[in-house]
Amino acid sequence: MLRKSERTRQAILDAALKFLWTHPFRDLTVAELMSLAGTSRSAFYPYFADLHELMEALLRGIEDDIFAAATPWFEGEGDPIPLLEETMAGLVGVCYRKGPILRAVSDAAPMDGRLEKAWADFLKDFDDAVTHRIEQHQTAGLIKPFDARPVAIALNRMDAYLLIHHFGRRPRGSRESAQEAILRVWISTLYGEKTLKYLNL
Repeated sequence: MLRKSERTRQAILDAALKFLWTHPFRDLTVAELMSLAGTSRSAFYPYFADLHELMEALLRGIEDDIFAAATPWFEGEGDPIPLLEETMAGLVGVCYRKGPILRAVSDAAPMDGRLEKAWADFLKDFDDAVTHRIEQHQTAGLIKPFDARPVAIALNRMDAYLLIHHFGRRPRGSRESAQEAILRVWISTLYGEKTLKYLNL
């Protein structure tokens, strides 16, 4: 059971996500946020120094969720195609629930130095992880030799902007169509067109 302090912090994070479903980050104020959270404005500051720190916490949270969803492909053994399918289903599920966080940070980043760094670090973490996994699968003979990092960056940017487009605001797009699009590109790019028949794509 969460302690009161943990419940309050989570209520603030939940209220921020609720706000971001319908508004950009630039319109967020501490007063409105805490009204949504059902507590006083002063209750914000024991948990976050400012709204930037709040957004950074939201981004770290979704990053943790995405890495957890990606565990099958990042760490699993055996046929990589079902592992990739499981991972992408998890990725789409996370972004279906929390897509506005990605939209808010990516939209604000070009005009906000702190969020620009947070967004760049977020993307780099996934670039590093995907690059490493591609190289492992190349060593195992599962993926043909090529320079892994540019391909990892291309795949990750495609994912980010497709998922923001589908799930960054309401009404949300189709989970199934987003997952199929991502799988089609990842599988054909990494493992070859012939493997698409595995999923009837």
